[in-house]
Amino acid sequence: MTQPTLPRTTPGTPLAGARRRVAAPAADRLVTVEPGGPADLPRVLRSAAPGLDLAQWLRQNRDEVHRHLDERGAVLFRGFPVAAAEGLEQLVTALSPATLDYVYGSTPRSRESAGVYTSTEYPADQTIPQHSEMAYASTWPMKLWFLCTVAAPEGGATPLADNRKVFARLDPALRDRFTEHGVMYVRNYGAGLDLPWQQVFETTDRAEVERFCRGAGIEYRWLDEDRLRTRQVCQAAVRHPRTGEWAWFNQAHLFHPSNLGPEVRETLLATFAEEDLPRNVVFGDGSPIPDADLAEIRAAFEAETVAEPWQSGDVLLVDNILASHGRQPYAGPRKVLVAMAEPFGNTQGEK
Repeated sequence: MTQPTLPRTTPGTPLAGARRRVAAPAADRLVTVEPGGPADLPRVLRSAAPGLDLAQWLRQNRDEVHRHLDERGAVLFRGFPVAAAEGLEQLVTALSPATLDYVYGSTPRSRESAGVYTSTEYPADQTIPQHSEMAYASTWPMKLWFLCTVAAPEGGATPLADNRKVFARLDPALRDRFTEHGVMYVRNYGAGLDLPWQQVFETTDRAEVERFCRGAGIEYRWLDEDRLRTRQVCQAAVRHPRTGEWAWFNQAHLFHPSNLGPEVRETLLATFAEEDLPRNVVFGDGSPIPDADLAEIRAAFEAETVAEPWQSGDVLLVDNILASHGRQPYAGPRKVLVAMAEPFGNTQGEK
């Protein structure tokens, strides 16, 4: 390309009528990819231009974002100004049509705006195990967005694990058992030990709950005026729609009683019949899942889990099939907002 001709000047003499300008980074350097190993999770993208509008950058670089997601499963955006719930909504809609509501959720959250929630509101001293969001359902969000508005001074990271590597690490015989039968989730609402059905389904109308269950393929039964039991058989693993790779994708290790401490499990089983537990899981044919299988699954997650400490203002985008997430215990204040997008489901019953 021909370079423009500039008037001759004496060294050190400014051009006549010229204003002093601050050089801006080249377009391809507005966002830099931090160096890391070939399997580092998440991939970190940092703003190289103060005040760069992340939503606009996302709209202009959709293919690059999806390439990073397909390779790593999660992308961490660092150094961008994002204005809390409203700003997070703008990021979601930059890549997706809209945010999703957290209907049929399994953990307590508070709604911050139309499609933005707080992260799971469990006590700070508790660990939240690795999981993919709503993998206990037949429809789930493909994309998860996290915005850290307040980073805990101690702990509180959101660990990640590559679900493709978890799948590959498991014994093939175990994978075959799960994929052949699928996973049946049993939930009991109204016993006072878990979320009430009014919160889970975001309605107080029983007829609305029944419509949701019929549409989602959930078997339901009202036990009395305020108690509800649901059963649903879902996938154990899925193929990613873009990459075609298999990923471990269920929450059996969370719903199973073995996820509880020994004393809590013993107390619950002494109080409730197994079918009345607040939540439980069996194979899709109704047969029990051995504790040893769940122990192997947890070990596979633990072996693949990595944790990048939060910095206030960080934005984390997770491909919900390719990467699972959790939460480390923490001390001090911490606030992380969550939004979900792009409903996707296994309507063909692939397990």
